[in-house]
Amino acid sequence: MSSIPHPVDLSLKPDVTPFFDPATNTVSYVVKDPNSSACAVIDSVMDIDYASGRIAPTSADKIIGLIQEHGWQLEWLIETHVHADHLSAAPYIQSKLGGRIGIGANIRIVQETFGKIFNEGSEFQRDGSQFDRLFQDGDCYGIGGMTAFAMHTPGHTPACMTHVIGDAAFVGDTLFMPDGGSARADFPGGDARTLYRSIRRVLQLPDATRLFMCHDYGPNGRDIRWETTVAEQRAHNIHVRDGISEDQFVAAREARDRTLDMPRLIIPSLQVNMKAGQLPRADASGRRFLKVPLNAL
Repeated sequence: MSSIPHPVDLSLKPDVTPFFDPATNTVSYVVKDPNSSACAVIDSVMDIDYASGRIAPTSADKIIGLIQEHGWQLEWLIETHVHADHLSAAPYIQSKLGGRIGIGANIRIVQETFGKIFNEGSEFQRDGSQFDRLFQDGDCYGIGGMTAFAMHTPGHTPACMTHVIGDAAFVGDTLFMPDGGSARADFPGGDARTLYRSIRRVLQLPDATRLFMCHDYGPNGRDIRWETTVAEQRAHNIHVRDGISEDQFVAAREARDRTLDMPRLIIPSLQVNMKAGQLPRADASGRRFLKVPLNAL
């Protein structure tokens, strides 16, 4: 069973506002304490046109606009993991609204792995110091009067965390909607067996817990959705519903992963996101450059 600390009130219903980015099929969230003006942003997106090398804060500005319009106070910018399919807008939003950037403590493993792949050199700190908070499994933190709970759910990446805030859990890429199943587990540091165990841990939360996805791709042409419940996942998830064994999941997940291409934005995303969303340093002329490692992924 998931061990939820005593201060976490699972009956509290935070206000959740989603922002869907069709370019990356990512869902970002503003999560507000219903009893104060405090809020958090989860998995924000910085827009990039990779072909032209142009970056724009269009999606992030929508989130900033909502928070400013209502006079809310941003306390946290949460990254559920190091995303391989979009750039984080966390430092940009932080520069406008404040707040602290947090990620799972195993970011250090991700930094060590991809620091080598991108040949970052000794100047790249692999200790997670680019982030304001590194969450360990079971850590609690406050959003106004709410107590949030960080649950380590690796498998997709070593640093994946599920954040439980009242009756809402933000699962990152651990789970998709029931007809989408689960996230891939074949990136460096990923593991299908570990992913299964993490998912089953999430599904020990109360049946009515609202689960919020980081991505949705509208399988079979259905409308985009991003909210489900523990009960719905346990009954209908095509990969991990009740009755599917660990070995069955691992066999299916690994077979599926062998058919998948690398995400379109994996090259810029990883080298930016492992640095808390900070872009590469400018050279003497003021220009910034991303690296493309050949035959490394």
